[in-house]
Amino acid sequence: MKRVLVPAAALLLGLTATGAGAQTLEAVKARGTLVCGVNEGLEGFSSKNDSGAWSGFDVDFCRAVAAAIFGDAAKVQFVPVSTSERFEALHGGKIDILSRNSTWTLSRELDYGLSFAGVTYYDGQGFMVPRARNVNSALELGGSKVCVQKDTTTRRNQADYFDANSMKYDVVLTDSTQDSLARYKKGECTVVTSDVSQLYAARQELPDAGEHIILPEVISKEPLGPAVRQDDPKWRTLVQWVHFAMLDAEELGVSQSTLDQAKASSRPAVKRLLGSDGDMGDKLGLSKDWVASVVKLVGNYGEVYERNLGKDSKLGIPRGINQLWSLGGIQYAPPAE
Repeated sequence: MKRVLVPAAALLLGLTATGAGAQTLEAVKARGTLVCGVNEGLEGFSSKNDSGAWSGFDVDFCRAVAAAIFGDAAKVQFVPVSTSERFEALHGGKIDILSRNSTWTLSRELDYGLSFAGVTYYDGQGFMVPRARNVNSALELGGSKVCVQKDTTTRRNQADYFDANSMKYDVVLTDSTQDSLARYKKGECTVVTSDVSQLYAARQELPDAGEHIILPEVISKEPLGPAVRQDDPKWRTLVQWVHFAMLDAEELGVSQSTLDQAKASSRPAVKRLLGSDGDMGDKLGLSKDWVASVVKLVGNYGEVYERNLGKDSKLGIPRGINQLWSLGGIQYAPPAE
């Protein structure tokens, strides 16, 4: 996700509003619901239909955390937060977790007093162009008019890339990804640059989506993942291991359709994962079978990915580096021992 450039001095917020050592898990249990900050609307990651039901990759992660805590994936309240307010909302205690296609950076952890709990989606900045331009590489974009959101590192990355490759360009600064898309539709620019996942989502909004291509070059690292406040390491560990458990479940072949069979498995790793052996759940403050609840109610990592972003979704984004390490990607979990 693009990073808004704001002077660091303005972001030094000190201790969080909930105070050092806050017991988030206990507060969530007492409230009876998890409060999750999500994007206001981004196809595949976080969107709400006409009936008010939320769906998306980031939405499902929050449902997974709720399933781990309550054994009920529906016990989550979704709070839409904008790019500018998302970290303030987390810091101030308005939400328990931020699951909003946000890039993990050092400055965000230091300046906002938060911690990222893992990388649920490896993304990067790319370019979309009309197919009619017959462009196959970003290195052929010299002389283009480029729509890019102002006051973001997306803008800086784009400028650096063009300058480094001695390509001239005209920039069309926009207020948001939606503004970039609107100007692109009008022909005010012939290139849109943003995170690749956002480009896939934006392309779906074009009436002639098939006439636009996303170029292969990725010019930045954008590790996206859930964030929590720094004052509660126990909560961070819980959120982190929900992600890891979903990855382990996929790697071990534990899915919604195989869960019952997996519960009878004699494989040590499967037994530890599903709670029939060991005390991982107890140490996290959860039930022994919390992973089984996550898989049953939400799915493993691969199921969530394909449903929202991959082959079973409108976007059809290939797994790429978000594939399991054993299948050529870089997603994997530490040992659950």
